[in-house]
Amino acid sequence: MASEGSTYGDIHRYEPPRESTAAAVGIVLLTIIQVGLVGLFTYGMIAGWASGIGTTLTVRLIEANMFMGGVLTAIFIDLSFIMLLYRKEFLPDVMIVKKRRRKWEDLYIRQEDVDGTTVADGDKLAETFKRAVYPYYKK
Repeated sequence: MASEGSTYGDIHRYEPPRESTAAAVGIVLLTIIQVGLVGLFTYGMIAGWASGIGTTLTVRLIEANMFMGGVLTAIFIDLSFIMLLYRKEFLPDVMIVKKRRRKWEDLYIRQEDVDGTTVADGDKLAETFKRAVYPYYKK
């Protein structure tokens, strides 16, 4: 569905989401895995796997920290796949008409002042500098 208008805010292109059942099942399965990983990470923090409680060797502590870091990495990767599937399958693709900004609009100057002005001579130079540095300078 596309609109003919080109004014600001008009919808230029609208494609509805696919909403596939396979994606929904995938999101549910990834969510179950996510809950399991979060539970494992929480149990590991409570049990003190990464803090060295109950360990006698430094190697065990390093391995425990690496394991907890791996579980945390798996949590965020799984979450990213959930969000990727949701965005691709369940959100519509909408393109709206936006206002195009010119270079001089970003500088807050008028279009006719784009080429700049000449630097003043003598005493006017100090006055011009004061106005540029102190925008709220009063006469």
